[in-house]
Amino acid sequence: GKLLVPSSLPSDPRVFASRLRRSLESWSVAGTRGVWLKLGLSQSSLIPEAVEQGFEFHHAERDYVMMTRWLPASLSSTLPPNASHQVGVGAFVVNSRGEVLVVMERHGVLRGRGVWKMPTGLVAAGEDLTDAAERELLEETGIIARTEAVLAVRQAHGFAFGKSDLFVVVGMRPYGTLYDGPVQESELVDARWIPMREYTEQAFFAGMPLYSKMLE
Repeated sequence: GKLLVPSSLPSDPRVFASRLRRSLESWSVAGTRGVWLKLGLSQSSLIPEAVEQGFEFHHAERDYVMMTRWLPASLSSTLPPNASHQVGVGAFVVNSRGEVLVVMERHGVLRGRGVWKMPTGLVAAGEDLTDAAERELLEETGIIARTEAVLAVRQAHGFAFGKSDLFVVVGMRPYGTLYDGPVQESELVDARWIPMREYTEQAFFAGMPLYSKMLE
């Protein structure tokens, strides 16, 4: 396959279109199958020309869009698809007294419902699950904890922008506090330690098989 990077592309849309057309013809004859075209923000004017020549959107980040073109008309595309899942992590933290660290969210679907939940967050690109759990926990509550085990994995579909969601709950033990100040007030109303039973018996979890299985 071929990868066209921003630094190799002309800025004039007409020049770009002419060169791209000639290149595609040459690559097709040479047996090239897939072509990847990466365009930076400053090259957005080239997108219509690429679409005109059969390119499709593959994925986008803050500073670029990736487009693809599959050349063999007689073969189905084998280009890898865009990422199908977002990955979340839940920090189930239990102290030496058997209490669970819980938070009450300021935003999101649980806002204003009085539900205490485990700290959660999304795993960043290139970040290990355990690192993500420890980072989210520290950022939100100031608690330092180590991951000891994976407790549950949940997969669901049809989430943000049509992506599937993979949620991993890790069991953690606290061993320190970085600061004594307030919780991350932009995200949370409060954070506290509560008895395990008080956490598991919240009315919000009743009748929800997914949560019941996770709590078990």
